[in-house]
Amino acid sequence: MNVGQRMTRNPITITPDTTVPEAQAIMRREKIRRLPVLDKNGKLVGIVSALDLSHASPSPASTLDVWEMHYLISKLKVEQVMSKKVITVPEDLPIEEAARIMVDNEISGLPVMRGSLLVGIITESDLFKLFIELFGARHKGIRLTLLLPEKRGELAKVSNAITKCGGNIISFATFEGEDPSNALCTVKVTGVEKEPLLEALTPVVERVIDVRET
Repeated sequence: MNVGQRMTRNPITITPDTTVPEAQAIMRREKIRRLPVLDKNGKLVGIVSALDLSHASPSPASTLDVWEMHYLISKLKVEQVMSKKVITVPEDLPIEEAARIMVDNEISGLPVMRGSLLVGIITESDLFKLFIELFGARHKGIRLTLLLPEKRGELAKVSNAITKCGGNIISFATFEGEDPSNALCTVKVTGVEKEPLLEALTPVVERVIDVRET
């Protein structure tokens, strides 16, 4: 799955001369937390977040009264508070790479480009929605966390055991285990009762760590 399949297309944008209060009003109205900034030629020149805007204040604020401060903030332009070094991703980037870039750079959104053209934005909210799908969180079933040997063919053993007892896999994910010799597997299954499922899986895994009906 690529970024282009999960991004918000045609995101709302602003220009560098948009004022801070105007940008805040757009974010409140549209229920968003970041805005790409495009110049008059449609080129991406920055991005501004709700946090950037909340921290915006004129530098001499400490010497001003409240009315002067509000006046100066009302005239403050987005170009003065936006991030100008924008990390972007192409629309054909694998979605997990976008997630890694966000984590490594401690950011919560990435403008998505098609060459020099802004075509979307991918955010942590998009990844959370994907996470829900990955684990089948909106589907009822039996959810198991299994500890497997880190060896070839172990996932096939689990899949075959579930199939043979009449189960249907609706989600399947693997993670780093307790040490390099094993791996964690989380699987959600429908079409079979809990006890027959456990009887089928217990012999083919190192340990059943957790099982619950959701």
